[in-house]
Amino acid sequence: MEVSEEIMCKEDLEKLQALKNPKVMEIVEKYIKHCRPAKARVITDSEEDIAYVRQLAIDNGEEKKLEMEGHTVHFDGYYDQARDKANTKVLVTPDMKMSKVINKTERESGLQEVHQFLEGAMEGKELLVRFFCLGPLNSRFSIPSLQLTDSSYVAHSEDILYRKGYEQFKSMKDKEDFFYFIHSAGKLDERGNSTEISKRRIFIDVLGNAVYTVNNQYAGNSLGLKKLALRLALNRSQKEDWLCEHMFLMGARPEGKDRVTYFTGAFPSACGKTSTAMISGQTIIGDDIAYIRPGKDGLAYGVNVEQGIFGIIKDVSPENDPVIYKALTTPRELIFSNVLVKDGKPYWLGMGKELPNKGYNHFGEWKEGTEDKEGKEVTAAHKNARYTIRISELENADPKAEHPEGVPVRGFIYGGRDSDTNVPVRQSFSWSHGVFMGASIESETTAATLGAEGERKLSPMSNMDFLVVPLGLYISNHLKFGESLDTPPLVFATNYFLKEDGEYLNGMQDKKVWLMWMEGRVHEEYEGIETPVGHIPTYEDLKVLFRQVFDREYSKQDYEKQFSIRIAKLLKKLDRVEAIYREEEEIPQFFHDHIKQQRERLRQAREKFGKDVISPFEFA
Repeated sequence: MEVSEEIMCKEDLEKLQALKNPKVMEIVEKYIKHCRPAKARVITDSEEDIAYVRQLAIDNGEEKKLEMEGHTVHFDGYYDQARDKANTKVLVTPDMKMSKVINKTERESGLQEVHQFLEGAMEGKELLVRFFCLGPLNSRFSIPSLQLTDSSYVAHSEDILYRKGYEQFKSMKDKEDFFYFIHSAGKLDERGNSTEISKRRIFIDVLGNAVYTVNNQYAGNSLGLKKLALRLALNRSQKEDWLCEHMFLMGARPEGKDRVTYFTGAFPSACGKTSTAMISGQTIIGDDIAYIRPGKDGLAYGVNVEQGIFGIIKDVSPENDPVIYKALTTPRELIFSNVLVKDGKPYWLGMGKELPNKGYNHFGEWKEGTEDKEGKEVTAAHKNARYTIRISELENADPKAEHPEGVPVRGFIYGGRDSDTNVPVRQSFSWSHGVFMGASIESETTAATLGAEGERKLSPMSNMDFLVVPLGLYISNHLKFGESLDTPPLVFATNYFLKEDGEYLNGMQDKKVWLMWMEGRVHEEYEGIETPVGHIPTYEDLKVLFRQVFDREYSKQDYEKQFSIRIAKLLKKLDRVEAIYREEEEIPQFFHDHIKQQRERLRQAREKFGKDVISPFEFA
């Protein structure tokens, strides 16, 4: 390896050589020469090496210690607070088919552009060479991953979020079978934030199993192993007949029953994903990304790709998220980002207590009424402020989270947000119908945060933003996966946001009852009423469940309002979905068949009952 000892010492070079991996050596040498760091350090799985990264983040100012032991805070630049969708692109060749909605650019010119921005980007800084594993160690799910970064905050975050991988690289049989990620924060200002925001690029090279990201620090753009690796793994899964999904993985544990039933769930933003994964009395394996493979017993098995949570902290309070709130307010290793800090204590929006009227935040020195250069008032903490924590630190961590074979997945849950159409919970008629339901998820925007209130965005499997294959192929592979199993997961859809006269028809905690009904359906304990859009619960079963779970009565009036089938609204939804899918190429025929069949069932129901809103009691 032709790198001077001033940049990489003999000991670090020996760490690389011990891997006996020519491709790793080639990548490290290439980017040391191209990015020109002042120093390069190889980090193994040893506690000494990992402690070095943690301390480096403090020493170079990327993180600051807070009052509570183990807590640190990191601030991204004011204009680097979320995933940069416009500059996140998939690199494609002329023969690669992609859905129209995928942001993409020509591969050769894209590689040339991002490497132009990476050239010399690490001057005066230290390059950290990191090794991680996506999925449990020594597992058929494992994907070794190499990270090169000049950000100790990025490297520290990955220590919390991902499993150690240096020893995994040592034992690899196929020395070229790994993902790799190249990141530089680029030129920094006096606060240590990226300055060349106009040159921010996040390019995913699925052909090279690589991601290049430069001139950014926000984790969603800089942590290659997160949503960027999701795209690489999704591309691989489509070729190998497994699923890479934007899903939580949790264990449902009904009271008084000695069993656990595992569910995955895909929910677009602001549709209840985290709150479902963290329902009281249940256990969590992962909150964001799952790999799902067929098992020898004919069931689906899933693992959490990560070991930690990079979670939105807004509205985490003792009332809404007691488990997470307790973890965030007690000593342990965790990183806050873009919160307000006053006297060494972190504060965030919606935490259930009054915030200080001044402090230090993502803008810098802050006080109430502070405005940015556009005249926009700066909030005390950013609404996308985050926390980074290990799942093992949570009281509700599932004991099988690290099992190399994963856990048997018995149910898929697809959650959407709409105020006037879908019932709170329903079950598909079949796996095929379930794929159709997942591919038809809609998320309704709110006036406060996401745009004009009432607009609905289609989000197939909540994975549309991360697709790197044609949508038709993605849906076809879902169908194929389930049909390859002896016992495919049951498929459910939820909607926690149904309203009447502006008021929610469901309580915030009612989702626990819907989960317990789904869990019981897996074990054939509850009845289902057949409607045009799937099976819904009986009133009698929900009445018993509400009494068991919350010790409260559940009225027939509430049931009727929540579970009535709204024919006209459902027909309009089908029209919206059909119009969008008409724009896509090679959508499989079974999907169009389900649109036709569901439309006919809805029309027949309207003709039979002579009304547009049909009570669930009429279907019973």
